[in-house]
Amino acid sequence: MDYLIITVIAIVAIALGATAGYFIRETLARRKVQSADIRAEKILTDARSQEQDLLLKAKDKALKILEETKIEEQQMRREAKEAQARLEQRETLFDKKILELEDHKAKLETEKDNIAKIRDEASAIREKAKATLEQVAGMTKDQAKETLFTLVENDQKEALMERLRKLDDVNEEAVEAKSRSILSLAIQRFAGSHVVDATTTIVELPSDDMKGRIIGKEGRNIKTMEHLTGCEIIIDDTPDTVLISGFSPVRRQVAKRALEALMKDGRIQPARIEEAINQAKKDLAKEMKKAGEDALYELGIPVSSIDPKLVSILGRLKFRTSYGQNVLQHSIEVARLSGMMAEEIGADVTICKKGGLLHDIGKAVDHDMQGAHPEIGYNIMKKFGLPEEICYQSVAHHEDKPKTVEGMLIKAADAISGSRPGARRSSLEEYLQRLQGLEDTAMSFPGVEKVYAIQAGREVRVFVRPGEIDDFAAYKLAAEIAKKIETDLTYPGEVRVCVIRETRVTEYAR
Repeated sequence: MDYLIITVIAIVAIALGATAGYFIRETLARRKVQSADIRAEKILTDARSQEQDLLLKAKDKALKILEETKIEEQQMRREAKEAQARLEQRETLFDKKILELEDHKAKLETEKDNIAKIRDEASAIREKAKATLEQVAGMTKDQAKETLFTLVENDQKEALMERLRKLDDVNEEAVEAKSRSILSLAIQRFAGSHVVDATTTIVELPSDDMKGRIIGKEGRNIKTMEHLTGCEIIIDDTPDTVLISGFSPVRRQVAKRALEALMKDGRIQPARIEEAINQAKKDLAKEMKKAGEDALYELGIPVSSIDPKLVSILGRLKFRTSYGQNVLQHSIEVARLSGMMAEEIGADVTICKKGGLLHDIGKAVDHDMQGAHPEIGYNIMKKFGLPEEICYQSVAHHEDKPKTVEGMLIKAADAISGSRPGARRSSLEEYLQRLQGLEDTAMSFPGVEKVYAIQAGREVRVFVRPGEIDDFAAYKLAAEIAKKIETDLTYPGEVRVCVIRETRVTEYAR
């Protein structure tokens, strides 16, 4: 029973506790809701207050911006009006200036017309006065001028002649003695060789059996060599000797070197001959360059001051003769003599040495180019950038009155070197010129590829291009060349014209 009562009491207590808890929770929840509503209302109130403040501030700022904009607009309008006023003022000034310029131009035109009238009137008065003077004097203006000059000349003639005689007496002997001293000193200091250069090229053979190998089967070897070198290979009864005939020293040297190389190698046949000749040309080119460098060293001229190509052209003069005189040796003599004379009189020694060494450079290529060697030499030196005073020496030594002192010295040195005893032989030069004339005459025809004058000018071999000259045209060409030689050239005996048309076809089996 007690247990039941206790249980009921406990249940009642739990129910009362639960009811009390419910009411307490409801009270607390209601209070929280009221508190949240109060905070929300406060937040809304604050937000509305801030919104009103922001709206007021925005309105104030907008009003301020509008006021500033109005002020700026008024200022811009004011500036625009001022600029417009200035432009109008300038236009007014420009209009006034234009009017003034037009008035000034009109006045100038009027003054110009007045000046022209005054000039015409002055010319008329001058002519009238001149005519009156001529009528009064009885002579023209030119006659009066001539009479005046004659009177002055007659009055002062004796004084001028006396003065000139006095100067001549004082200076003539001194100048003559000085010039003789300079020339004799230069010649004495140089004292060059008087030996004439030999022009015969002989090749020594190891034995007479080599002659047959040089000739080859049906003469094909010797024909190939003569064709490629332009020289005639003369094989006669002279033991162990072959003579190379050709007026060009360069061609003879190429033929000699090639023949010596072939004999040393032992293989003498057309293909090998062509290789040997090409190699000989290369070796000769190197020797030419070395000859040019040796000439510069001998004269004390820096090799670096001359273009290497020009040095090679200078070296070609070693194989060129003029009236039997070696042109390179002649050029060295002229450079030395002119340099010595320049030292004595105070002229430019460098110009004399370089100009003297290069004064005949045109002779190195005059067989290959049109024109006289002075002009060719001048153009070559100009092409390689040498100064005008050095280039001019190529022309100066052939002028009657050179424009510079150095030109006069080189002209004198050229005469000294060429006119000394044993220096030149005109017969050899005439012979070479005749052979060159034969080659030039034949080369003037179209279709001609190469021309060689051989057998001392008694035969001209003409090689034509087979694509341009056919067999019938070759006969016609030979007749035309022979006729032109008869008409234009002078030569002893007769000249044989041989036109060769060769077609070479090469193919390789691989």
